[in-house]
Amino acid sequence: MPLTASPATAPAPSSAAPSRPPTADDAVAHTLLNCLLREVCGPEGAATVDDGRLLLRLSRRGVLLRVALRRTSLLGAHRFRGPVAERRDGAWVHVGWRRLAEHVQDELAARTGVRNDEFLAQVVSSHRGTRAALAAARKRAAPADGAGPLAAYLDSEQSLPLGHRFHPTPKARDGGAAAWSAYAPEARAAFPLRHLAVRAHLTAEETAGPGAAAPLDRLRPVPDGYRLLPVHPWQYELLAGHPALRAALDRGDVLDLGTGGPPCTPTASVRTLHTGAGFLKFSLNVRITNCVRKNSRYELAGAVALTRLLRPVLTALAARHPAAALLREPAYRSLALPGPAGAPDPALLEGFGVIVREGLSGVLHPGATPLLAGAVADEYPTGPAHVSRLPAAARPESALDWWSAYLELLVPPVLAAYFDHGVVLEPHLQNVLLCVDADGMPAQVVFRDLEGAKLLPERHADALAALPPQVAGPMTYDATRGWHRVVYCLLVNHVADLLAALADLHPQAEAALWARVRGVLLGCARDLGDPPRLHALLRGAPLPAKANLLTRWGRRADRQAGYVHLPNPLAAPGTAPDAATGPDSTRRSAR
Repeated sequence: MPLTASPATAPAPSSAAPSRPPTADDAVAHTLLNCLLREVCGPEGAATVDDGRLLLRLSRRGVLLRVALRRTSLLGAHRFRGPVAERRDGAWVHVGWRRLAEHVQDELAARTGVRNDEFLAQVVSSHRGTRAALAAARKRAAPADGAGPLAAYLDSEQSLPLGHRFHPTPKARDGGAAAWSAYAPEARAAFPLRHLAVRAHLTAEETAGPGAAAPLDRLRPVPDGYRLLPVHPWQYELLAGHPALRAALDRGDVLDLGTGGPPCTPTASVRTLHTGAGFLKFSLNVRITNCVRKNSRYELAGAVALTRLLRPVLTALAARHPAAALLREPAYRSLALPGPAGAPDPALLEGFGVIVREGLSGVLHPGATPLLAGAVADEYPTGPAHVSRLPAAARPESALDWWSAYLELLVPPVLAAYFDHGVVLEPHLQNVLLCVDADGMPAQVVFRDLEGAKLLPERHADALAALPPQVAGPMTYDATRGWHRVVYCLLVNHVADLLAALADLHPQAEAALWARVRGVLLGCARDLGDPPRLHALLRGAPLPAKANLLTRWGRRADRQAGYVHLPNPLAAPGTAPDAATGPDSTRRSAR
């Protein structure tokens, strides 16, 4: 039986939407199955759908797994329900999440010939984090009706207890339970910042224009000759014992002003805080999912450089797509205490680096309520921003119109940025705000986080040549890798997941929802001169999906992530994939 069951073999119910979140055990197990299906069993032809269940064979270990399905997916991203079982001694036996993780570990070790001694501990950490996040979600109160757009927005940022469903350890994290309850978004944390006053000559700072660092200076007055440096209080705890910092405090070169100011609210990224007027992106020496969330030196400088370089691009995009905006990052500031060699100590420079990000007030259209796209698209209805709570999307008679309205806002500016301007945006679900009007209809999109934005070097050679190589290099993707990143973030991570949430509500409409995506892409192709890469996508070239499991197993940085191929629901019936940009080209980029 094929991986994607036909309507004849898997009739769609009137609704496949879950009524409540899963247990932590099921959430962890289902996430591991998602990764196995997408990256291991699916590509190897070791996955089938049979009688409402998914069967996955771990070929190298001789293990057969089974899980019940709520709904099959044209993309192969099926929805699961209930516990996982394995075939043992002729019978189906329940397999817990930890044993499943051990099966995955053994299969990947046999497949790759290497072991990853961190993997199982990270799954355990993710289970612990998922359990805590679900417990916090059960206790949280939704914002009261009429609380206003800001309350609805912040609630959406803090309503994701499960995280990325195609990452093997979405809630893996360092730090004790007390720290997470004090600073984690899913715990509805809010807290004041720690403030340091630093002698002006010991600060590092870049700005994209006059007044760009004013959001930092307005936080608190400091003595003459000093500059204010706000610090995430958790990061201050982690770095407070650094010898150079202790010496600077003793000398009076750095003054500890303590905590103060209004409470700041952590967004879904944990270390980016909403201050009330805008956003500050802090370094945080805590490993979350894959990485220690630290602002590297090139990222600090790169945010400001991109803000400067993208000014004409954003002006052109705004003229063509006035309902799309990008939050710029026009300044950073950090602590530049000399290290042993005289240069700024890198641990302090990067550890205390803070990036200023624009607030929503300067870009948000009147009457629009911003919602984190990831909260709208969540598999489970964990918060009031979920698509099931938006009336026009939830009603069968208006869901397709709601979907088309959103696609027309989201897709064209991302493709225009790539094809017209050589700019790779990273519009995954955590980097986009869907702004709705009073009726819940899409009215605007806002993109954020310049860390993921890249330039195609052949289109920006002069601008990149003017930057230090250590800054310019990480700001680029070649055209192929850039295209894979755009398609993955836009269509696989974002569009497909939000489409899946809609298809849970309206299972009979999945094909029609994909047809609307194709219609928008056809319009973009006409407007952009039918670029070959987009033409190939519309002819059925496989969709690239980031291989999070294999990347994590290989302990590679996100920039070195490989891709696997997914079936493409966008092609017209009977259309053959374009071999020029089909599986082989994607496979080459994944090596």
